[in-house]
Amino acid sequence: CPYPPAHPSSRSLPGLTNLLPSFGFLFDIDGVLVRGRTPIPAARAAFGKLVNPQGQFLVPVVFVTNAGNCLRQKKAEQLSHLLGISQDQVMMSHSPLRMFKRYHKKCVLVSGQGPLLDIAQDLGFCQPITIDTLREKRPLLDAVDHDRRPNVLVSEISVVLFGEPVRWETSLQLIIDVLLTSGYPGNPYGQENYPHIPVLACNMDLMWVAEAQSPRFGHGTFMVCLENIYKKITGKDLKYEALMGKPSRLTYQYAEHLIRAQALQRSWEQPIQTLYAVGDNVMTDVYGANLYNRYLQESCPRARLQAAGLGDTELAPAAAARCRSVLVCTGVYDPHSEVALPSGDSVAENVFHGHRDFSFDPALVEPDHIVPDVDAAVDLVFQLENFAPR
Repeated sequence: CPYPPAHPSSRSLPGLTNLLPSFGFLFDIDGVLVRGRTPIPAARAAFGKLVNPQGQFLVPVVFVTNAGNCLRQKKAEQLSHLLGISQDQVMMSHSPLRMFKRYHKKCVLVSGQGPLLDIAQDLGFCQPITIDTLREKRPLLDAVDHDRRPNVLVSEISVVLFGEPVRWETSLQLIIDVLLTSGYPGNPYGQENYPHIPVLACNMDLMWVAEAQSPRFGHGTFMVCLENIYKKITGKDLKYEALMGKPSRLTYQYAEHLIRAQALQRSWEQPIQTLYAVGDNVMTDVYGANLYNRYLQESCPRARLQAAGLGDTELAPAAAARCRSVLVCTGVYDPHSEVALPSGDSVAENVFHGHRDFSFDPALVEPDHIVPDVDAAVDLVFQLENFAPR
């Protein structure tokens, strides 16, 4: 993979060695550490440089994935073949929902797959209800599959989209029902139900890479379907109360919160100034890191918090000075392809794969560094930071 020479860090000075970390890593998982269930060889070498002989991390590290179909402790267990890590170091796309406490006591309709009720309850939700439960209580609503045709009374409901479901037609139908009836899916549709009840969505990836040769549909594809069905029926845009998962600023702010918590736990007194986001996807990892870096340049901490949609949570304002994007060539990114351009551009074959609510800016998809793999990424950052741990 061709990659440009590293740009010298503004904080690195020749001849000086940093013994304590003033930086942290945000590692993507799929395409960076593993491909499907298969570890990427460079990951083991990289981890060997990140821990001491006692197995303790030498720098704060958070594993940031857009996956949302399992509990974070399960994801930590899945990574144990590479390195023993704590669930507190794992950030799923839905992890920031812990901070949305104003919804925790309300009824929420959850969509996705995996142990949805366990995930929702682990995040703090007291009254989650799944699509399957709603279908069982309202069987006449699910009419696409005629073999399954033949009452939950829901109020103050919110919709939480954890990830792509298995049966898309059922989830799309019932979510639309809930949105168009203000939480009473047995009632007739009402055009007056706008703005609709709150929708919180996690993981906007249009596609993702597993063992197959080509990328697979991600939750972002399901969201495109939901948004277009809603607009086709109502003529109005589906609105999101919050969007989580990369490239959302909210995700990076919560990841920074976890980084600072690790540094505090290890009594590393030097402030964490730089975050290095290592990923394989230009439209999620690079775009998100660069967007957060731009956000960090805002001068007012209170404005930062309000802009992230966390004004009434316990999450502290962002404190890092910068966020650097490091792109690896072991996943979605193809070094021989051009950077994605928005649809309608003169280069018709390249389209913008980001979410509808994120505008395209060429500067945001330009990585600070491109390296072959995660091992090279760790070497690069240690060099930029003149880092030599005790």
